[in-house]
Amino acid sequence: MVWRRAVRGAGFAVGALGVLGAAGARRPVIRRWPASIVQAAPCLPASEFPGAVSLLAGAAGVGAALAGGPAGLAAAALNGVAVAALHGLRGDAARSAVVLDAALAGLPRTPGPAPAGRLPAGRAARSRHLRAADLAYGDDPAQRLDVWGPAEPVRGAPVLVQVHGGGWTGGDKALSASPLLSHLVDRGWVCVTVNYRLGPQERWPSMIVDVKRALAWVHEHIAEHGGDPSSVAITGGSAGGHLASLAAVTAGDPAFQPGFEAADTSVVAAVPVYGVHDFSVDEHGLHHTVEHDVIGTTYAADRATWLAASPLHRAGPDAPPFLVVHGSADTIVSVGQSRRFVARMRELGNEVHFAELPHAQHGFDGFPSARTGHHVRAVHRFLSAVHARRPAPAATTVG
Repeated sequence: MVWRRAVRGAGFAVGALGVLGAAGARRPVIRRWPASIVQAAPCLPASEFPGAVSLLAGAAGVGAALAGGPAGLAAAALNGVAVAALHGLRGDAARSAVVLDAALAGLPRTPGPAPAGRLPAGRAARSRHLRAADLAYGDDPAQRLDVWGPAEPVRGAPVLVQVHGGGWTGGDKALSASPLLSHLVDRGWVCVTVNYRLGPQERWPSMIVDVKRALAWVHEHIAEHGGDPSSVAITGGSAGGHLASLAAVTAGDPAFQPGFEAADTSVVAAVPVYGVHDFSVDEHGLHHTVEHDVIGTTYAADRATWLAASPLHRAGPDAPPFLVVHGSADTIVSVGQSRRFVARMRELGNEVHFAELPHAQHGFDGFPSARTGHHVRAVHRFLSAVHARRPAPAATTVG
């Protein structure tokens, strides 16, 4: 019958995706962009929601078995393999919590219990916390930012600036890192999400210039929204992690601040998540993207520009504290990018905390998973510790 064939076919598809996702989460095979997105697609749900994927595979296997026939039994067996393979990933959230705790050893813990329930994410989080939308920090239509804040007015609150990812060619401030921003706003922080000019229409250094201009705007105007301009931190994921890191280690660099050289673009801390830190190494197809969509030159022909755009090669001994987070199974940005950056920063004597999360895939923090919950609490702990070291502003500080 038609329905039996459909159930068996669906069972095969679910089982195959479960097996591929679980295997790829442990040891990704395809690691070169853009083909690596095929690897990442089934790995992300397998690594972040292994329990839910296991239930789906189990249900698909039962359905296929009930549909009968050799094909149905084969599909049921495949789903059984998927459930078994996914079982080992179910402890990764707890293991990530241990890794994050070890990375932050010596820093005080944030007071209060862990948040109950599911982390708000996406448009629901934005609509709940948005206090000002599409504020202009420059003349270009892309130079816009949003301010998130608590429902009750605050004064002197610590500030976090979020820079979205998207390979320097896409992405949007509206949905980026919403679980983290929501968590912080619920605890009295003011958060700013930034859009910037994108490639390939715009070329480097437009992206970092915009991030710097946004930071200058924050220092000048965030007090109007309840924030403390003397306690501004920055974070971002992927390309946003690159821009956040580069902004943190190049405060006041006139090459990245044309026309606003004297503006304050400093930050007190940085949290790059699965970020790009070293353009000199062609990992996971990085050079193709940078050549064609970002800088527009080759590394061999324009080495100075590529190195000047690399946080690893711009870091000095006076960098602010960093918390670097990367997944061990990232197929989009190699974890080697963060490992080398952390090693270099530590060579220079900077304060750097590094958490390499087991089997975490690129973009893990955009989902309200158990691992994301541990991640956002660790980021809050790190930023709160940095903020607590600073002199209190004249107004009452919240956070």
